Parts: sequence; C-alpha cells; structure tokens
Amino acid sequence: MGNLLTIAVVHLLALASPGPDFLFVSQTAASRSRAQAMAGVCGIALGVAVWAALALLGLHLLMVRLGWLQRAIAVAGAIYLIWLGAQLLRSVWRRSGGAVPARLAPDAWRSLRAGLLTNLSNPKALVYFGSVFSVLVGPGAGTATRWAIFALVVLETLAWFAFVALCFGLPAVRRTYLRMARTIDAVAGAVFVVFGLRLLLGERPG
Repeated sequence: MGNLLTIAVVHLLALASPGPDFLFVSQTAASRSRAQAMAGVCGIALGVAVWAALALLGLHLLMVRLGWLQRAIAVAGAIYLIWLGAQLLRSVWRRSGGAVPARLAPDAWRSLRAGLLTNLSNPKALVYFGSVFSVLVGPGAGTATRWAIFALVVLETLAWFAFVALCFGLPAVRRTYLRMARTIDAVAGAVFVVFGLRLLLGERPG
C-alpha cells in the first residue's frame, strides 16, 4: 500500500508538471470544446497505458540494452512534436485577428488520435516511464501489485486531465482564450517546437 501511495504522489507530480500533454488538453478545451478535449484526454490515457505496460514489462532494461531503440523513439517523438508546433504556428500566421482559433483536431476521433500521439511522443513520458517509474515499481512487485499500479496511473491520468479540460473549458477561460488566441497559439506552437528540438538534439527535458 505504501508503494502504491508513493507512485500515486509521484505520478500526480509528473502529470502536474507542464508539458506537451497539458498544452494539448488546455488548448483543445479552450479553442474547441470540452467534448473534444475529453476525447484527447482519452487518447493521452491510452498513451499512458502503453507506457505503463512497457515499463511494467521491463522498459528500463530494454532501453539500457538497446540504446538505439531509445534514440529512435526520441527522434520519432521529436518529429511529431515539431510538426504539431509548426501546425499551430502556421495557423497563427494564416489567421486574422478575429478568425476562428487553430483547430488541431476537427472531430472526436482525430482529437483522441492526436492525444495518443502527443503522449507517445512526449519526451517526459519516455524519461519518466523508462527510469523513475520503473525504479519505483521495482523488480519484486507481484502480478496483482503490477495490475494495481497499471490501473492507478491510467485512472489518475484520466482524472487529472479531465480536470484540466473542465477548467479550460469554462466560459470565462474560453472568452479569454478567444481574445488572446493568436498569442496563446503562437506560444503553444513555439513550446511544442522547442520540446521537439531539444529531444531531437539529444537533450532530455526535465
């Protein structure tokens, strides 16, 4: 029980640390709708399920033995993050001040897919699940404990980003976003590109 509590706290801190997932959910909720954002949240939770499963199956050992695989995942993730940021920046330049905000995901399925790809390409997820998470679980964890940890991190991810989507989907937040859409999208796009470039150049974001 103590180990589960430790993992729950550490995982919540990792979720609360701003990164690509947070930017994606908040931007989608503010510019589109809560429903679109929740579809993206489900995609992010699926990504976390993939990472957690890999970590519980020995992701850390795999990364240690196959360094090229870690680099290949990092490069693929970097390319996607740069593309996502470029899409936002391009929409900013094409859009006049009163036009509709950027639409990264025009329907629920694409929003879910975008959330999944954003999480899978997230450099924080690769570092976190490949090192910190794996160490916290430990090699001695039994099958029941591993299933409990898996369910814990997936449900905690759903709850946290659902909260983020609800907050950024509030009418007051949406009105503020619409007034500052170009600036917010430009900053978000630049952050995505910076994350991608740092990952592409081999720097592990903290």
